[in-house]
Amino acid sequence: MTTAQKKRTSPPRHGGLTQPRPIKYSSPPKEHEWDRHSPPPYLFAAAAQEDRRFYRLFFLDRHRELVLDTYLPRVRQMGRDAMARNRQRKLYTNVSTSQWSHVVLEHPKTFATLAMDPARKKEIMDDLDMFRNGKEYHARVGKAWKRGYLLYGPPGTGKSAMIAAMANYLDYDIYDIELTSVHSNSELRKLFIETKGKSIIVIEDIDCSLDLSGARKKKNKEEEDNKDESGDKAAADHKAKTKKPDTSSKVMLPGLLNFIDGLWSACGAERLIVFTTNHVEKLDPALIRRGRMDKHIEMSYCGFEAFKFLAERYLGVVSHEFFDHVRELLQEVNMTPADVAENLTLKSVDDNATSCLASLVRELQEAKKKKKMPSGENAKWLVAVASFFLLDAMIAKLQVKSNQVREHYPREVKVCTMT
Repeated sequence: MTTAQKKRTSPPRHGGLTQPRPIKYSSPPKEHEWDRHSPPPYLFAAAAQEDRRFYRLFFLDRHRELVLDTYLPRVRQMGRDAMARNRQRKLYTNVSTSQWSHVVLEHPKTFATLAMDPARKKEIMDDLDMFRNGKEYHARVGKAWKRGYLLYGPPGTGKSAMIAAMANYLDYDIYDIELTSVHSNSELRKLFIETKGKSIIVIEDIDCSLDLSGARKKKNKEEEDNKDESGDKAAADHKAKTKKPDTSSKVMLPGLLNFIDGLWSACGAERLIVFTTNHVEKLDPALIRRGRMDKHIEMSYCGFEAFKFLAERYLGVVSHEFFDHVRELLQEVNMTPADVAENLTLKSVDDNATSCLASLVRELQEAKKKKKMPSGENAKWLVAVASFFLLDAMIAKLQVKSNQVREHYPREVKVCTMT
């Protein structure tokens, strides 16, 4: 009998109970330790398994239920929590027609640093919380676990910053789709299928990405032009040979609608779909109706509450003698939060809160003066109106002089009239 067999057949110690061992840190078994007729389980991934380590847990049989039902689930949950804490958010983009590429997302913007009215900010955060915890609700009402957000407003009002704050708040990845790089509806569908859950799918400046409403009209017009030019066969053949291949996007409005709210939108769960635009009036109503873009968020110009938030963040002041001037000017002048933040930024060691606020007041006063002055089409219209009235005055003046001449020389006027 070998020594190992003697150890296995030796009587138990400690009153018939086996002394439990602590958790043992070990490496995978060597290949020669496995039965020669059964390949080792890590044979197909030997290279990846060489450096793997694991723990072996020894426990008494009477503790089986405690270990399996309580201890191990807790260990798994703690491991998942640790992975979630250490997980790096990613920013994906479609570098080619149907492939994703990503970088680590390290955007510092959060809701705590987002310049927005506190009441509206809380409303958005509550809506995001309801969505994140709404798995059972969506299953009960029979809806796909997704939600659409439409962010609209002038440039510089914080639409991109809002997306970054949402991703940091929810700990979601971002998929930034460039529609002009997608050549067909099938490629768009493939990109959408490859996205993962717990993500935000973004299409920025959707009014500029594609002419969704006029794509078909443009195609028909090109076909008519080709028919008109088909008279000269030689010229048509030469044009066909020298014509470059059409690599423009063929994504149509129905394909985008199916991507948002069709059957393919239910492939996956826990996704936010965000559109941004500077001109919401240009978008097709079918694209932004409720059920597709569920929540519409207007990113407007900077108000006084947002200004106070920026002043506290940038300058560390909650009140100042210039605050009243800024309040009055912001009611008369539209200025984006980006422009306000630029004026509140310290640009030299000599700058302080007073100098930055004075710079902001001057900027608002200049904007107020420019607002009173006509510009662009309004100026052209005023010039045209002024020219019309000037011409009318000149004609009236000529008529008065003509009447005066007739009063002094009535006969000569009659003779001239007859001739």
